[in-house]
Amino acid sequence: MDHIFQNIGNKLTLSQRIERTIEGAIRDKKLAIGSKLPTEREMCESFGVSRTALREALRRLSARGLITIQKGSGMYVSEINIEDAIQTMNLYYDLKFDKHLLAQIIEVRSLYEPQIARLAALNRTDRDLLQLESNVADFEQCDPDNTQLEADLDNQFHLSITKATQNPVVQVTMEPIYSLLPRMRNYIYGNIDGEKDNTLRFHRLLVESIRKKDAGQSCSLMQDHLDRTREIYEQYLKTE
Repeated sequence: MDHIFQNIGNKLTLSQRIERTIEGAIRDKKLAIGSKLPTEREMCESFGVSRTALREALRRLSARGLITIQKGSGMYVSEINIEDAIQTMNLYYDLKFDKHLLAQIIEVRSLYEPQIARLAALNRTDRDLLQLESNVADFEQCDPDNTQLEADLDNQFHLSITKATQNPVVQVTMEPIYSLLPRMRNYIYGNIDGEKDNTLRFHRLLVESIRKKDAGQSCSLMQDHLDRTREIYEQYLKTE
């Protein structure tokens, strides 16, 4: 590791340069996931910097989730997984949630979800199909006054289709968007009579097309479903 922790001089902000150097080594896989970093004393000597500058860099790397500091054990390169990425995006969308984000989310869903439904129809397993069928049954039996549960089930339905693609990149891209569906549904659908029946109709049709592995029909149905969502959104805006 001596070639990584070399003297970096005293130009610019030392803590930032240290942070970027270690981050670069992690990105380039010179520091492998789970590997232990040298001690603070060793890194201070290698970089030729003070402990204050080093600790500030390590603090920022830890806050960003790139390294894990374990008292009494040392510092390690963190493992970044799908859940970490999803949680970060969830926070971003929660903080940015407003009418403008809502319109953008509907637009993104229209771009991606028809093709996601197509891929789910091609790649779904029997287990995926059972999960979708169970979701539709739960949605149908849900108390109409329990709008929060309805919204959660809607979220789970679309997430299950995403998982049925068997592509983790699709999941990490779409799951933060789906986490907004309960808020979107409450934000728009609350006073629209009959929308539960309309949603159920689309969900049943989608499950049937995915069951038959009909990729084209699944894609078309999802597009129709999202066109309806856009229509409702536009109606909602007119009343504001």
